[in-house]
Amino acid sequence: MDQKKELLVERLGRLEYGAALEIQKRISNAVKEGKRLDTLLLLEHPHTLTVGRRGDSGGILMPEELLAARGVTVFETNRGGKVTYHGLGQIVGYPIINLSPDRKDVHRYIRDLEEVLIRALADFGIQAFRIDGLTGVHTARGKVAAIGVHISRWVTSHGFALNVNTDLSFFSLIIACDGEQVTSMEDLLGHEVSMSEVEDRISERFAEVFDMSVKELFGTLV
Repeated sequence: MDQKKELLVERLGRLEYGAALEIQKRISNAVKEGKRLDTLLLLEHPHTLTVGRRGDSGGILMPEELLAARGVTVFETNRGGKVTYHGLGQIVGYPIINLSPDRKDVHRYIRDLEEVLIRALADFGIQAFRIDGLTGVHTARGKVAAIGVHISRWVTSHGFALNVNTDLSFFSLIIACDGEQVTSMEDLLGHEVSMSEVEDRISERFAEVFDMSVKELFGTLV
């Protein structure tokens, strides 16, 4: 029987977006060089808007000085997708894994990320699903998770953002998901949800979908 690849899961807590970006770059280089295990970073960002490769500043509906007054920063990134909000109460996952040799399929990778989140949400009694032609995870009351990835030499970066206890009013700052309604686990269940419990389920379901075994670290920066 083939031995499963190991997945290193690091929970970094609350981290500014630029700092997380630098960590991703360092880990990505190490994974490409075979000096580090495939890694899943789980964290939370302060209020941030990110603009992906298919987006532009036209997707942001508030002037920069007013965003700054609300404590919201803006970053342009090399991930796929348009404009996305990251903020408190949201779990962001950055898988940095080598898809070579047996998972070299970008569309499959994105569908697999959706599957991870669909299964994790089901663990909390939330029925989530895909919508043909769209990326992300949806519910009957709106989109609950966004996905935007970057792949270089078949090593992944960026990833997904799951609204857990997120203040959904911040999505009014952007044209989110082509105007689709957004929701959160708290909104769907009617109560706050333990972030650490959701991280537990994401970690387990990620290992399940990607056929890996989990090795966990807490708060360790590269």
